[in-house]
Amino acid sequence: MAFTLKVNGTAHKLDVDGDIPLLWVLRDVLGMTGTKFGCGQALCGACTVHVGGHPVRSCQTPVDSVGDSTITTIEAVGQAPQGAALQKAWLELEVAQCGYCQSGQIMSAAALLKATPKPTDDDIDAAMSGNVCRCGTYQRIRAAIKRAARV
Repeated sequence: MAFTLKVNGTAHKLDVDGDIPLLWVLRDVLGMTGTKFGCGQALCGACTVHVGGHPVRSCQTPVDSVGDSTITTIEAVGQAPQGAALQKAWLELEVAQCGYCQSGQIMSAAALLKATPKPTDDDIDAAMSGNVCRCGTYQRIRAAIKRAARV
């Protein structure tokens, strides 16, 4: 089927099956490998992207469900003030250990800061609860979100 997806501000014409997960379109068809495959069941958050400004798990989002919504991936999240502040805080606080989950973490955090510019600990816990970090950097993730919220 023919689709036109607007990813990171660019329209891409694609011919893929409608039920293929958005993750595989981003990674395998468009070559945007910043979004990661983690569990394949929308449980870990590694594949988080924004669709229409909302965080979604791209591993379980069929491409035909996206419609005309804009898609933002980790490759472009730094173009928004929240994303840029988060990326800066992530580096300053050395949040990443292995780094595998970090693109999904940042995407979820960026959606949080866009909706709630000054989040409480409870807001952070709720927004980030679906993102798993096997290295256990949760305290640094929280600190980076708080630092980015001060900007």
